Amino acid sequence: MTSAAVHAIGTALPPNVLEQPVARDLLAAQPGLSRLGVRRLRAAFDASSIDTRHTVLDELVDPADGSPFVGPDGLLVHPSTGVRNARYVRHVPELVLQAARRALAGAPELTAGDVTHVITASCTGFFAPGPDHVLVRELGLSPATERMHLGFMGCYAAFPALRAARTICTADPDAVVLVVCVELCTLHVHSGDDLDTVVASSVFADGAAAALVTARPPAPGRTVLGLDGFASAVVDDGREEMAWTIGDLGFDMVLTAAVPKVLEREVARALEPLRADDPALAGRPWREVDGWAVHPGGRSVLDRVQVALGLDEEQLAPSREVLRRHGNMSSATVLFILADLLADPDGPGRVCAVAFGPGLTVESALLSRVGP
Repeated sequence: MTSAAVHAIGTALPPNVLEQPVARDLLAAQPGLSRLGVRRLRAAFDASSIDTRHTVLDELVDPADGSPFVGPDGLLVHPSTGVRNARYVRHVPELVLQAARRALAGAPELTAGDVTHVITASCTGFFAPGPDHVLVRELGLSPATERMHLGFMGCYAAFPALRAARTICTADPDAVVLVVCVELCTLHVHSGDDLDTVVASSVFADGAAAALVTARPPAPGRTVLGLDGFASAVVDDGREEMAWTIGDLGFDMVLTAAVPKVLEREVARALEPLRADDPALAGRPWREVDGWAVHPGGRSVLDRVQVALGLDEEQLAPSREVLRRHGNMSSATVLFILADLLADPDGPGRVCAVAFGPGLTVESALLSRVGP
């Protein structure tokens, strides 16, 4: 091999499983909601196509006395941003290490001692020294390991992280880059009537994923995903439709009902630059790419993208399955989908991955299956 490829992907989830009906009923029982708000909330949860999500907040599953998030009466306590971030600091190290160790275990040709660079991404909390430092220290990496953290980019952050990894490996074919995305979205749970709050509470979840990227040859008999090309686009009239800001009582999501419609209109145009990385795609419909990893920002996002690109149910099935089992884990989610595609012995030979975030930003990549 001469180009960078993803050799392995490891994922990690908190142990607390939040069933969607339980989360729905917990939030619907909060005081201050109007009848319209309760109907809106129940409708959003029931139409989410999510069965379960994972959370670091065990009190969301089993309300507890003394919890700063949910009291024994089942009422949200609405902790400060500082309290929420303290939970982020507590739980992130374990999750990033689990994901990274699983990625390393999935690439027998590589060891922790081979890792030359660490790139982390997260938008749901902060601490310094951060998760990049945790990985270097706890994995026993060289203290000279180069580190980079991509902060507060949102659901598409895995793409600039992988793009940076490819650039590093192109410059140094012996480099091994560990990319780790971690998000604890449920730390910012809110209760309210407004649509932004309702949608965010119905889809977001916690999780971490790690990818090993290198231009080194894979072990014999191993399959990797070549990183063939990337594209980035900003939809100007979507700037007000999706945003992520820091408030006094946690981070606040702006996610309007217009987002799926904007994506349906713009996603095909945003993917066009990828054709330059594969001339065989010129003039052909996107449905001819057999594999897809579409970030499941929500069921309606997947529905609109499917229509816009003319994809069939089988092509969207991996994205819908990750949404069903895990919800929207922000930047980590697309790596969960790619992990499933990579692990499938009959997986697609060509994959287009795409994610969306504040801006409104559309990030995408073309990948190819290399190996048996």
